[in-house]
Amino acid sequence: MKKDITIPEVENVFLAAVQEWSDDFMEKVWYAYLVNDSDFNLDSVMVVSKAFGTIDGEMKKTSVLRHAFVEVPAVSVVKIEMIEKSLLVLNNEFMVTFFIGNTLYDKKFIFKSNLINENNTEEVPILFVEGIMVK
Repeated sequence: MKKDITIPEVENVFLAAVQEWSDDFMEKVWYAYLVNDSDFNLDSVMVVSKAFGTIDGEMKKTSVLRHAFVEVPAVSVVKIEMIEKSLLVLNNEFMVTFFIGNTLYDKKFIFKSNLINENNTEEVPILFVEGIMVK
């Protein structure tokens, strides 16, 4: 019965962390973006995020945040949330679920602890700015 279930692979959809200036904090902060580099619109997009890991030998985890987007057009990006700098030492996990047509897609993206920093940046497609990508 399990063999009859096909789970489609997510292609050309990924997450990027990009550093931007914030007037509220008067410094550069990291923001998570959902990048749709495919030829298809993503419908009914749900993003569930949390951070977890150990700090000084003690297990830490954040509350779960949920974001919903009616549609993410083909070849576009959508800003998800700010990543608080104290959470950069933790694993930042984003579970993304969406439809393309009548097919449900689901993928977990994880920014590993300490991955998000200025030394690991590369150019993010569509945004054309430096950032960290997880595919």
